[in-house]
Amino acid sequence: MIRTLSNFFTNIMQRWLPDAFIFAIILTFIVFIAGMLGESKSPSQMANYWGDGVWNLLVFSMQVTISLVTGSVLAQTTAVKRVLRGLATLAKNPSQAIMLMTFIALICGWISWAFGLIASALMAREIARHVKGVHYPLLVASAYSGMVIWHAGLSGSIPLKIAVSDGDVLSSLMPGIEIPLQETIFSWEVLSVCLVVLLTLPVIFRLMIPPAHETQEVDPSQLGETEQVDIRIKTPSDRIEHSRLPTLLLGLLGGYYLVEFFLDGGSVGLNTLNLIFLVSGLLLHRSTTSYLFAVNEAVKGLSGIVLQFPLYAGIMGMMAQSGLAASVSTWFIEISTVETFNLFTFLSAGIVNFFVPSGGGQWAVQAPIVIPAAQTLGIPLNHAAMAVAFGDAWTNMVQPFWALPLLGIARLGIRDIMGYCTVALLWTGLIFGLAMVFLF
Repeated sequence: MIRTLSNFFTNIMQRWLPDAFIFAIILTFIVFIAGMLGESKSPSQMANYWGDGVWNLLVFSMQVTISLVTGSVLAQTTAVKRVLRGLATLAKNPSQAIMLMTFIALICGWISWAFGLIASALMAREIARHVKGVHYPLLVASAYSGMVIWHAGLSGSIPLKIAVSDGDVLSSLMPGIEIPLQETIFSWEVLSVCLVVLLTLPVIFRLMIPPAHETQEVDPSQLGETEQVDIRIKTPSDRIEHSRLPTLLLGLLGGYYLVEFFLDGGSVGLNTLNLIFLVSGLLLHRSTTSYLFAVNEAVKGLSGIVLQFPLYAGIMGMMAQSGLAASVSTWFIEISTVETFNLFTFLSAGIVNFFVPSGGGQWAVQAPIVIPAAQTLGIPLNHAAMAVAFGDAWTNMVQPFWALPLLGIARLGIRDIMGYCTVALLWTGLIFGLAMVFLF
């Protein structure tokens, strides 16, 4: 049954799913028309909403970009690569390879969405080299599966933002309210849901393995890594650039700051997490040249994100200013009771995520509606916030935006993996939905 479902959705995606950039353009005009029809806005108003929103998330965009670059640079260090290659040798056959990849992707995604995307892509390449007969598109889809629980992990935008009131726009959505991580990502409810996904999703991906005659292996020569060109040291400046001392000193400076920061009671936020990955990369790379080479390689995976983030910011502007996002969230909340509030909040977040594929941006849209409603109904705010977080992460499985850097490393297209990701969406949706009813 699982294999039949995966074949069905794979055929549909291969035939009908456009390039991710085209997908973003289509969503733009869907929202544009929906705002006119559903919210009685004029074309001029919708165009202005779009233009006003295009640059609204530049700060958050830079945070996300730095997360991706620093996570990628860390994943490219010799120490981390050695760990990934050692893990890849644990798989002895295609079934073990798919299950191992899914398990590792979920762990890495929980640690950090950025690190998880890059490390999982590199892990998939290593497994493809090591295990003969593994279906590569399914392997890469399983590598992307970590994004389904990232928002319940250490880099989750919503739990990190509500844990610390740092005075920015997103923190102002809950003035005077801070919810510690012990009540969100480290609560027993959230950890239980993540554990169930961790134990079952690898099995689901295992059941999607196609017959041997349909297996698409990858030519190992196509996965060759770009090697850093050795440059003969001729001048003192060359010697400095190839020395480890500059990055080591900067890494130690950042490490000292982090130690002092946490000893003084500092909390983990998105900026702090980025600094941790920055410092770790500086300390683990063997030279300044090596570090900068890794940065240049990481930046290559940003092209789709840099191009599409403004489009999605424009979509968010139209969704927010036209009232569409509020209408979707309000409709779900209006039909909610105390028992169903978290479930409908989760579902609404999943729908909104198609048009606002940014955890922080989605929180900006939904928090002004979800939080007052939760307070009125007596719903714990940590449960309401995590319902939005789970909904945001859930539909990432069929939202191509965040798959772009992983696909760039894996050298596949979005059509190659979306059929398998749709099956993962259905399974995790069942888990999350039951959790919203019985645990939250």
